Amino acid sequence: MCIAPRRPRSEILPEARALDLRGTTIRVNVLSPGATTTPGLLNLLDTTGAQQQALQSFCDQSPLSRVGDPEEIASVAVFLASDDSTYMTGSEIFVDGGQAQV
Repeated sequence: MCIAPRRPRSEILPEARALDLRGTTIRVNVLSPGATTTPGLLNLLDTTGAQQQALQSFCDQSPLSRVGDPEEIASVAVFLASDDSTYMTGSEIFVDGGQAQV
């Protein structure tokens, strides 16, 4: 019997899928974004009437002390879809200002 700490599903999925797809040209990677100033987030926060306070709270929780821009997330997605990442599979990339590491 093996006892190990429970891992979040997002950590297990890319590794398992990558192994399942071994021998194909399909790569499996996960992009995990943090708080990002998308219209959806801003509209949601606007309905609460506390948009600035909520954004400040996100900033206070981030080691970079800011919220991400959609272009920052998109550039990592483009990298993962490009030939520059052909030797990557089974990985999770956090684009969250360091939040996952805290």
